[in-house]
Amino acid sequence: MALDMTGPGTGGGALSSLAQRATGRGGAARVSRKRGPLADLYLSQLIPALLVVLIGVVTIWSASLTIPEASFTSHLAGVAIGCAAAAVVWRYDCRSLSNMTTALFVLACFLMIMPRIPGLGYEVNGMMGWVRIGPLRFQPSEPSKIVTIFLMASACAQYNGKIETFRDYAKLCATLLVPLLLILTLDLGTGLVIFFIGAAIIICSGAPRSWVLVTIALIVGAAAFVVITSMIDGLPHILKEYQLNRLIVFVDPGVDPTGSGYNLRQAMIAVGSGGFFGKGLGNASQALTGFVPEAQTDFVFSLFAEQFGFVGSLVLLGLYAWMILSTILLAMRTESTFSKLLLVGCVAMWTFQILENVGMCLGIMPITGIPLPFVSYGSSSMLVQLMAVGIVQSVWRHRQKAA
Repeated sequence: MALDMTGPGTGGGALSSLAQRATGRGGAARVSRKRGPLADLYLSQLIPALLVVLIGVVTIWSASLTIPEASFTSHLAGVAIGCAAAAVVWRYDCRSLSNMTTALFVLACFLMIMPRIPGLGYEVNGMMGWVRIGPLRFQPSEPSKIVTIFLMASACAQYNGKIETFRDYAKLCATLLVPLLLILTLDLGTGLVIFFIGAAIIICSGAPRSWVLVTIALIVGAAAFVVITSMIDGLPHILKEYQLNRLIVFVDPGVDPTGSGYNLRQAMIAVGSGGFFGKGLGNASQALTGFVPEAQTDFVFSLFAEQFGFVGSLVLLGLYAWMILSTILLAMRTESTFSKLLLVGCVAMWTFQILENVGMCLGIMPITGIPLPFVSYGSSSMLVQLMAVGIVQSVWRHRQKAA
């Protein structure tokens, strides 16, 4: 005899109704889970980034012991301002900027020409790349990196991962070329970073391989032309003398060891003298006694490697790799094309600056004066690098929300 479980005496109707509401269209039960306090933080990227910032704080503290230009208080202030800016970016849904290509283009160009505006720009160590507004002093070329990431992500996102016509490809290249040419007249190092950021975003936007290869060939040809003409008397010298000397020293490190090759030679000696475990914090006899110029900024990796050796350098590079790899994995899981390209831009910026800064201290990359992310002294650089962390965290925080 079958039992009737749907009658009023059993409450079957109510149970059936509750069961139907508790199941989805596919019949699977939906379980509501409370979001923890850290759910909005992408810890896989945040943890290594903060650890590198801490390493930078310790390194600059050691530099401040003997280098007057390395103000530890100023460095801490830069970290604090950068963390505050990162928190603001984290809470803000960056996708709201996806349709502001024109405004971002104008802003990028304005930042590039700011140092040339009378009354704003002034020289530091012979380089006309700084701006002073009252007590505030900063390098517009640094925030231009973040603006370029947003600009190229906004311009490329409209193609949804596939650039089909050469006209569109040329338009994107021109969008990058204008601010790039403006910054190259002031700062070659920053120009290379911005080029690498823009090129990576365009390539990841679905540009055909043949077009990219032809563009690379043209760039190599143009670079060779610039170098050759800068070496021949009577022809226009696009490269400045010190820039040309840096390239010559890169090709032959033994050239002029007490002149143009001095910085590279001393940086390599500092790295090598660190040995396997390093000399210890504050015991960098090369970098902290004036032999390595700009040990707190351009050659900060030499300072770090001398104090913490091969093992410490591996730890630092491992943290960088962890941070970059986690950002790449997030980009692969992100559905929004604009957000994905923002992450590509951040990865490109970090990767190029790390390879260039570490490489020039080892003699395998030309000297360009590019800071080491999160470690080099400089509030402008620290602000931008931490804002990039905020971008990654913003993508994670708003990943499940409709654009």
